Amino acid sequence: MPRSVNNVAHKSRKKKYLKAARGYVGGRSKLYRTARQAVEKGWLYAYRDRRVRKREMRRLWIIRINAGARSNGLSYSQLINGLHKADIAVDRKILAHLAWHEPEAFAQLCAAARGEDVPAPIVESVPTETDEPQGEVDEPAGE
Repeated sequence: MPRSVNNVAHKSRKKKYLKAARGYVGGRSKLYRTARQAVEKGWLYAYRDRRVRKREMRRLWIIRINAGARSNGLSYSQLINGLHKADIAVDRKILAHLAWHEPEAFAQLCAAARGEDVPAPIVESVPTETDEPQGEVDEPAGE
């Protein structure tokens, strides 16, 4: 009976690791065993750090919200508590964006968290399908 070997799977497995190790320095990209260890360690770091990134982003958002809240005379905890009591559901990512990029809108949220009456924002009416078009619509040239 002929000898049974699994060369195809063995080579493809080695190729997978060596391809993933491209760009590594020295034996970490050339030698199979070292490359495999380096790649697997990299995968562990990537898995761990995907979770760490979420933590760090939340910390950054809280820092930005706190800075914006203090510039409006509130602490972070007072702002969050006031928003909950005012039944305003805005997550920390959006709050941080407003505090950093749109301080006027953030100031309105701070006022609402304090319990002050905030004027409703002016919203222009958006045309719906039932609205008639204003003016005549030019037809495109014949096809």
